[in-house]
Amino acid sequence: MPSFHNGAVEIAYLDEGEGDPIILVHGFASSKNVNWVYPTWVSELRKNGRRVIALDNRGHGESAKLYEPTQYSIPTMAGDVLALMDHLAIPQADMMGYSMGGRMTAWLSLNESQRLRSAILGGIGIGGLIEGTGPGENVAKALEAPSLDDVTDPVGRTFRAFADQTRSDRRALAACLRGTRDLMTKEEAARIDVPVLIAVGSADDVAGSASALGAIIPGSEVLDIPNRDHMRAVGDKVYKTGVLDFLSRRG
Repeated sequence: MPSFHNGAVEIAYLDEGEGDPIILVHGFASSKNVNWVYPTWVSELRKNGRRVIALDNRGHGESAKLYEPTQYSIPTMAGDVLALMDHLAIPQADMMGYSMGGRMTAWLSLNESQRLRSAILGGIGIGGLIEGTGPGENVAKALEAPSLDDVTDPVGRTFRAFADQTRSDRRALAACLRGTRDLMTKEEAARIDVPVLIAVGSADDVAGSASALGAIIPGSEVLDIPNRDHMRAVGDKVYKTGVLDFLSRRG
């Protein structure tokens, strides 16, 4: 698997296919494989004539593991995405982020809009981006617990089980969670001016309302993924069809 360094931090990535580039940014406790390869996003996008680039965020997958929360701010992690684009000499791309990756994508949409042709915010609504209803200290403590049996908080149990399943470095994830608490104000979200698609499962109690976020980001489109929660929306057919339609209309 190819990798590069952003400063001292090694970032693993994949780069497959030909055509207009799309960059995929996975969610917390996930990886490029779990979020994008295994649910066939990479193959579907390639079939649709896309060059697909996906990275393992710092602290995740095959990328470097860091243990200080200050090393995981949203601007810092978004900087890894920009560094990857620079490494591959990609001046501008479509970008899809899921959950934490959606917050990184939203940050780039606001602060580096010239690098994004469009932004797809998956698994992130008003709660996760603006109100701060996403995973908190309860999840960090669940990741640090001796075992899943020691975790009683239901959201903590969900993320701990997921981290165990993906064989993640739980100490790095806890640091990441504590470091990525940067939120966006409504005023900032209202300044996003790239084309945006917001896609959230209708049973997702982590992301918050997609339509409420859509009412804030000018010209954004909202895609409801029926009967899917935060973990199960990722590979859904409705999500994929909606994204491919959105991208096709971008030209």
